[in-house]
Amino acid sequence: MAESTLGARVAELRRRRGLSQKELGAAIRRSESWVSQVERDVLPVERLSVLQRLADVLGVAVRDLRPEAAEPMAADRGDGHRPGSAVFEQLRLLLTGHPALDQLFGDDTDRESVEKLPELQQRVDLAWQLAHESRLVEVGGSLLELIPDLEHAARANTPRRAEVLTQLSRAYQVAATAFTRQEEVDAAWVAADRALSAAEESGDALSVVAGTYRMAQAFLRLQRLEQAEQAARVSVAALAAQAAAEHPQPEVLSLYGSLQLMLAVIAATDGNRMAARTGLAAARSAADRLGEGRNDFDTEFGPTGVAVHAVAVAVELGDAGEALDTARTVDASILSPERQARFLVDVARAHAQRRQASEALEALLNAERLTPELVHTDHRAREVVRDLLQFAGRRPADELRELAGRAAVTP
Repeated sequence: MAESTLGARVAELRRRRGLSQKELGAAIRRSESWVSQVERDVLPVERLSVLQRLADVLGVAVRDLRPEAAEPMAADRGDGHRPGSAVFEQLRLLLTGHPALDQLFGDDTDRESVEKLPELQQRVDLAWQLAHESRLVEVGGSLLELIPDLEHAARANTPRRAEVLTQLSRAYQVAATAFTRQEEVDAAWVAADRALSAAEESGDALSVVAGTYRMAQAFLRLQRLEQAEQAARVSVAALAAQAAAEHPQPEVLSLYGSLQLMLAVIAATDGNRMAARTGLAAARSAADRLGEGRNDFDTEFGPTGVAVHAVAVAVELGDAGEALDTARTVDASILSPERQARFLVDVARAHAQRRQASEALEALLNAERLTPELVHTDHRAREVVRDLLQFAGRRPADELRELAGRAAVTP
């Protein structure tokens, strides 16, 4: 089976084990229709967790199903060749040590740093703005100086220390977000943990929840779905009473809704259709009560954000038609460039699932115009490019070949 397609391998291995399509689907928590589409190579299998479940049930290793997926993180990261890898290696080393160790051996009255709190907050705001524009190399560069400056300021024993710690938590959160998007998920975990510690010390409970949200993102990217779900669910439970109040704080609704969206994505990744729908419904209710898009704790939560996630969930569940129908109703222009680009990547994924190659390519090129760095490095975008190259065979369109070159993707 070495030269056969993924679908042909799955079909052959399923028959060898005496399983029907319905039985295989039930064993991996997918439908009979999903298995049929995979075996006909209509529906690509992109998630390592799904490939692993398939391999386990079929009694083979992941590499036997899809050799190029055996080491997905290393392949997608392009170790050493990824844009900004040197910057993020420096940032990783910064997190490995203590960013303000010298301060612990001196006095604790670095008042000059505290007096610069407005400037420090502006720098944190800028780092998040760059993240929302998917300019991750610039995010990493800015954090190399910002985090030590905030750590030093946090050592000052002044009445404004709690405010500094809140900004330090935000800085570590943006570091966690950037590391996650760079596929540096172990470093993202460390950064999210430090964000939680700073938030706890500040006494800002909502910042603690925001830090937990970033932790769940890192767990999700690591495919540690149970841990991701636990982190999100505990935070949802903590906010439930406040979110259900007659006049809840907008910030509470934003975080509560964002966590429900996280639960929906986790469930979809795990093939749990009912739980995914439940999470989306809860998030939609919170967004309707909020009534407008907000960016509390840099979550970009609101009705449009929920619609964009509904597309992502449908794609994850293999419901390409539903994803495209929903996408046609969404005006994502009010969202950040990064969120718009991710929406377009999901649209491209849906078109690829239906083998609509020209439409998928158009969506990817539109995403690239918004945030080139995201399309060139995001594992989902790169997977669509790889699928389109395989669809095209020996004669890919010039635009596709050039995009593959820019993203360093080979068939």
